[in-house]
Amino acid sequence: MSAPLFLVESLPVADTLTLDGPEGHHAATVQRLRVGEELLLADGRGGTAAAVVTAVGRGALDLTVTSRGYADAAVPRVAVVQGIAKGDRGELAVQAMTEVGVDEIVPWAASRSVTQWRGERGVRAREKWVATAREAAKQARRAWLPVVAGAPDESTATVAARISGAAAGFVLHEEAQDRLTTVELPPAGEIVLVVGPEGGIAPAELDAFRAAGGRPVRLGQAVLRTSTAGVAALSVLATRLTRW
Repeated sequence: MSAPLFLVESLPVADTLTLDGPEGHHAATVQRLRVGEELLLADGRGGTAAAVVTAVGRGALDLTVTSRGYADAAVPRVAVVQGIAKGDRGELAVQAMTEVGVDEIVPWAASRSVTQWRGERGVRAREKWVATAREAAKQARRAWLPVVAGAPDESTATVAARISGAAAGFVLHEEAQDRLTTVELPPAGEIVLVVGPEGGIAPAELDAFRAAGGRPVRLGQAVLRTSTAGVAALSVLATRLTRW
């Protein structure tokens, strides 16, 4: 089994350090790491450090760094615009997409989203997405922590502008003729992938995305849930972009 990963604000400059705070508590108290065991530290921006536990305290570990590394950011970058979903479906989507390698998640206030993020409720909901992405990145041993956009969400006009500035924009739609498995992909820049909410993408929204240069695509004959469509599409892209 690979060594567990813990996220830190910045990687240590020295060869010894104490891992405390929430991550130290999790490592020492929840995972019960012991002297001699190895772990990974990551700053969420590509930097990593392998370390070995030299002492265990109350909610903290003393570590010695054994090696350092850096993972380049993936090219092209993949951002998924996720229509806000009801219940925990949005968080399920964020978790799965983070595990398969999404670079950015954009919460989208689609017209057919059952749940609308308003005021403090929206701020709290976005914070849940951020926390979910963080934990999923640790589970997947990712050196790069995906960005969660929005303040707390993004409008259709903002999403259309994002598509317009991207190297390629794809909109998952069940009536599309083109398949994501065969469309041409850019070698660099950013790919923006739009996933609708439970009720789907409204015609006016689809028109706006098309006008911005977005291309409707489909995965297959089956109509997937909003919580699974994004991760299925990312799996296709990860394979085609040779990330996998």
